[in-house]
Amino acid sequence: MSLLSHDRYCSEVEAQTGLLRSALHGTDLSTTVPTCPDWSLSELVLHVGGAHRWAETIVRTRASEPVGPDAVPGAAGPDPLDAAGLDAWLAEGAEALARTLRAADPTEEVWSWAPRQTPGFWARRMAHETVIHRADAFVTAGLDFTLDADLAADCIDEWLEIGSYPQTVERKPELKELLGPGRTIHLHATDTPAELEAEWFVDLTGERATWRRAHEKAAVALRGPLTDVLRVFYRRLPADTDRVEVLGDRELLDFWLERVTF
Repeated sequence: MSLLSHDRYCSEVEAQTGLLRSALHGTDLSTTVPTCPDWSLSELVLHVGGAHRWAETIVRTRASEPVGPDAVPGAAGPDPLDAAGLDAWLAEGAEALARTLRAADPTEEVWSWAPRQTPGFWARRMAHETVIHRADAFVTAGLDFTLDADLAADCIDEWLEIGSYPQTVERKPELKELLGPGRTIHLHATDTPAELEAEWFVDLTGERATWRRAHEKAAVALRGPLTDVLRVFYRRLPADTDRVEVLGDRELLDFWLERVTF
């Protein structure tokens, strides 16, 4: 496992935002997002655009502590809150974020809620934040979601990292319920070249969750095309879809999916 380049993450912030914007054209913005049913499509856009502006403010100001919403210019959204305004506002925020990230040293210190406190962390986090919410927008608009294999694999890597952070467990103590004897999960992409090594082994048998890229027998295996494995793992596709195969302890997979949420 290795990170993609900083510039790639910056480019993906813009590219994935552009694709998300394409899902807004001709779609009723009041439509409920099936994969985030507490939100309408317009609320999803406000979430993504607000996150972009928040991260941009953190990196641009080299924040050393959390940044509140009142300190983020334009975070509340456009006025008026119509389709054209949301589209332009979303594009503007993504462009500003990518520009600020490119201008920063990816290794210098800025605040984040994770162990890695750098602009490089924010570039990766915002790229994947946009990827997953682009998937939400696409299902709302009835569009097919595809993603480059290396980006999809890195998205799974990051999600597993986040789930195993000490900060995450402190914030969500229910994650400790996942730990127990014999509890292991294997993710296996069936449509990628061997050199991508798109297989993961999640070990929940110890005092904390650990993971590695590996082909190893587990209590339950989730197999299928990489993009579909990604969507199931992020709860953007049900595990009982015919697009993937679940082998072994299905209850363990469901137990994981109930507790490790985006």
